[in-house]
Amino acid sequence: MSTGVWLIGARGSVAVTGMIGALAVRAGLAEPTGCVLESPELRSEAVPGIGELVFGGHDISSIPLVKKAAALAEAGILPARLAGVVQDALLEIEQDVRPLPVHDTQAGVAEAIGADLDRFRRRHHLERVVVINVSTTEPAPPPHPAHTDLDALRAALDGPDPVLPPSALAAYAALCAGCPYVDFTPSTGARLPALDALARSQGLPYAGHDGKTGETLVKSVLAPMFALRNLKVRTWSGTNLLGGGDGANLAEPAANAAKCASKQRVLAETLGYVPQGATRIDFLEDLDDFKTAWDLITFEGFLGTRMRMEFTWQGCDSALAAPLLLDLARLTAAAHRAGRTGPLTELAFFFKDPLGQVSHALAEQWQMLRDALAAFDARITRR
Repeated sequence: MSTGVWLIGARGSVAVTGMIGALAVRAGLAEPTGCVLESPELRSEAVPGIGELVFGGHDISSIPLVKKAAALAEAGILPARLAGVVQDALLEIEQDVRPLPVHDTQAGVAEAIGADLDRFRRRHHLERVVVINVSTTEPAPPPHPAHTDLDALRAALDGPDPVLPPSALAAYAALCAGCPYVDFTPSTGARLPALDALARSQGLPYAGHDGKTGETLVKSVLAPMFALRNLKVRTWSGTNLLGGGDGANLAEPAANAAKCASKQRVLAETLGYVPQGATRIDFLEDLDDFKTAWDLITFEGFLGTRMRMEFTWQGCDSALAAPLLLDLARLTAAAHRAGRTGPLTELAFFFKDPLGQVSHALAEQWQMLRDALAAFDARITRR
């Protein structure tokens, strides 16, 4: 049976690039470049194939998928020929992309989301559905007493005032509907004690946060190098220039602060201290979906000798993120099939701000991922 992938933010650049990529790979029109699970070392019988994924989702936008695909092609994010070839398949997916429900209470919204998920599951006879949040970054929410207690949360959601930020409400709805949840953004998602309790009571896994695709990916390789060579990093400053919808959203100070905090975590937890400097993100509309990061590192060697390193990273955000989206859908489905419950800390390889107390060094995260796949295979074989 196939695996459903329900995308919160289904009409956005990352989601549509992921859908088109999956359709192209399934049709033999593209190679799965960038899909980690297609690496020879990570091939596993536990994960569904890219061709077995069925897509649907919610979005507040009403732009047709075909029109979005044409815009991505015009921006140079995907080949124009490919956007045309998969047009009919996108029109099929369009039937399963719905407006985000509106209701007087958050409990009503969650129930409506759950009904859409159930309809999607039954319509395509899906074995399981993985819900992935790829919507815009939201500010960190203020604390609320209901965030720590599941019964209190359920009661509060019936009230007139919002209790959960949108990402956490989507996580609540997904978990109530029996669906594993992944947050590809720095938003709150399932990272609340009450939602952790819900996931465990439902026997479901969840994963996150904030897909690691650019500057932070480089940091997760370089920071361990400095630590292993016992070189003292004195400063590490980065400037990120980003266009597109994500860049425009991050021009809002609270969302910007949430994203920058996520990007900085790798340094403190890898080096064991916080060097001087900061990460900043600036919106540059003309860049569209492409991003540039400039980093300056100063460090100290033997006898206090001062040295420096600089790097520039330029990449297409959607082209970097979309294959990881497919990987995470497949991995989370495998974890669910293998009976994993609660936070999927072993998927830290994919995230800037991963769940749990885990290493931020990319090589160690890679080994965790390999071990996890072996464990999923073993569990499924025993069943």
